[in-house]
Amino acid sequence: MSESQLPPPGTVRRRTTARVLPVRPDGKVLLLHGWDPLKPHTPYWFTIGGGVEDGETVPEAASRELREEVGIVLPADALGAPVATNTIEFEYYGSRIIQRQTFFAVAVDDVDVTFANQEELELQTISAHGWWYGDDLEATGQAAHVTIPGILRQAADAITLRRAS
Repeated sequence: MSESQLPPPGTVRRRTTARVLPVRPDGKVLLLHGWDPLKPHTPYWFTIGGGVEDGETVPEAASRELREEVGIVLPADALGAPVATNTIEFEYYGSRIIQRQTFFAVAVDDVDVTFANQEELELQTISAHGWWYGDDLEATGQAAHVTIPGILRQAADAITLRRAS
């Protein structure tokens, strides 16, 4: 979400997002570490992804977000079927966000993560990336939303099944 896309504080914003879960052979999933610009002292781990733009399909948005946020280039048709969908509500920048999310899991080996293509707001509010097992993330209590550890487990299971077939 760029600064120009931030809703005014106190409003409600509904959005559709595409999220990507890169999964290594060991089952760890790539996440980003960041914070709400109004709450910099409360960081959390969250999934790669963002809003679906006008004229874009959900897989196209997922592919774009993966490239922009971490520098992994993968065409939309290589994402496969979604591994999960959900709708969550949370507060960001003083606004209530109601977010419909579609998650894609992708198998990766060694990747060079880069923040070079991030938007200005992302550069200001994302400090690191890390590889996580769902159980380990859950134990930290630092997931951006309570559903994330379970989604990491689903992604790792989906990739394990794809690799086995």
